Amino acid sequence: MDLVALSDIARMLGDLSRTRTTEITNRKGFPDPVATVANGRLRIWRRADVDRWIREHRPHQAD
Repeated sequence: MDLVALSDIARMLGDLSRTRTTEITNRKGFPDPVATVANGRLRIWRRADVDRWIREHRPHQAD
């Protein structure tokens, strides 16, 4: 399973700031993380879920 963290998602979205990326990942409709570690500070998502969300919501940034 290919996993991504917040910093990876920031790059996938065009090198956004950590704050802006957190805002986006907290939105209703963004894929739920598959794991939360380090006392809730590190969330992990499936790359395929994030790629799908980007294609649907930000097609200009899709690979």
